[in-house]
Amino acid sequence: MSLARKTGGYSGYNEYKANEISTVSQVKLIVMLFDGAIRFLGVAMDNMTPRKYDVVNNHIIKAQDIITELLLSLNMEEGQEVANNLLSLYIYLKKRLLEANMKKDKAIIQECVKILNELKSSWEELEKKEAGQGQNAPVRPTGISITG
Repeated sequence: MSLARKTGGYSGYNEYKANEISTVSQVKLIVMLFDGAIRFLGVAMDNMTPRKYDVVNNHIIKAQDIITELLLSLNMEEGQEVANNLLSLYIYLKKRLLEANMKKDKAIIQECVKILNELKSSWEELEKKEAGQGQNAPVRPTGISITG
C-alpha cells in the first residue's frame, strides 16, 4: 500500500476531528481531554500484564501531555481559587504518573484515573448547566482558556 493511500484515509478523519473540536464549547473540549487521558491510561494498564512496557510508557506520556495542556490552559487571574486548586491537582497527577511510569505501577495509574474521573464528572456537570442556559446566556469564567 502506498504512503499516499495510507495518509489519504486519515486526512478526511483528521478534518472531521478538527472540525468537531473547533465547534465544541471549551467545557466540552475539557471533558474530551479528560476522556482521552482516561482512555490512554486504560491502555497503559491493559498492557502491563503482558509486559508491553513500550506501550505502557507511550500511553502514560500521552496522558501526561493532556494534563500538561490542561495545566497550561488555566487562567490564574480569572480562575483564582478554582484555578489554583486545579493547578495543584494537575501537578500532583503529573508527578504520580511519572512515578507510575518509572515503577510500572498499576495502582498509581488507577489512583490517577479515579481523580481524572472525578474531575471529568465535575466538568460534565458544568457542561449540563451550560447547555441548560442556552447559547445566548453569559458564560461564567471557568479559569481555563483553550484558545490558542
